[in-house]
Amino acid sequence: MADAALQMAEPVVGMRSLRVLARLLDYPTQELQAAAGELIEIIDQERRLPAALRTALMDWCQRIADADLLELQSEYVARFDKGRATSLLLFEHVHGESRDRGQAMVDLMAEYSAAGFELDARELPDYLPIFLEYLSTRDEGEIARWLGEIRHILGLLTARFEERGADHGLVTRALLALIGAESEADAHREEVQAEAPDDTPEALDAVWEEEAVRFSAESDQDCALQSAEGRRLAERKQGVQSEAVRILSPEAMPPVTGR
Repeated sequence: MADAALQMAEPVVGMRSLRVLARLLDYPTQELQAAAGELIEIIDQERRLPAALRTALMDWCQRIADADLLELQSEYVARFDKGRATSLLLFEHVHGESRDRGQAMVDLMAEYSAAGFELDARELPDYLPIFLEYLSTRDEGEIARWLGEIRHILGLLTARFEERGADHGLVTRALLALIGAESEADAHREEVQAEAPDDTPEALDAVWEEEAVRFSAESDQDCALQSAEGRRLAERKQGVQSEAVRILSPEAMPPVTGR
């Protein structure tokens, strides 16, 4: 993600906190460290999140600011460039490297284009920080719908991050919390605890032979990122409405005290 995007200008529509969460998932840079104070301020104002979660996110921002940058970058590479379990490419958790992933990305690109959202040619459309950047420009109803559609992926990622003791799980948990779906992480807890490590040399050698991660049929139907725009177009034509998902009210959570 371009460093210039660290400028926290208010989106025309949507939620600034989504842009903060996107930054926290992206590769750490000096610009990210320098912006930590502003990120903390925005998180502190996000009353849709539970106070304990806001505090944990703000503490993580401060640790990022205080840490050695090379160590942060090394940890990031170890976390995301080895194995697929914690991949930030959303479609990998649905399609793996199958042909269906290409069509799903075409559909998502069509969604971006229709909304006037320009994507850097170097980035893939299903990269979660990019997806959150897009959502930050949408209204709350659309944000809620999209987060609802990927809640199974977010739950799986949250469980995996937390099992590994990774702060990045705070971001995916926050996304679930925005729609009142934190229980999705618990639903994947036993599954994740039983998983074999995917970052060993043997696992990395076998990664090209792995099949796409499969959810249950019910979950596949719910997780519209299998072909997001295709499903949306079908719903518009048939007048079918997806399950209603809403962003929690800012008044639902108390302020953080002691900061």
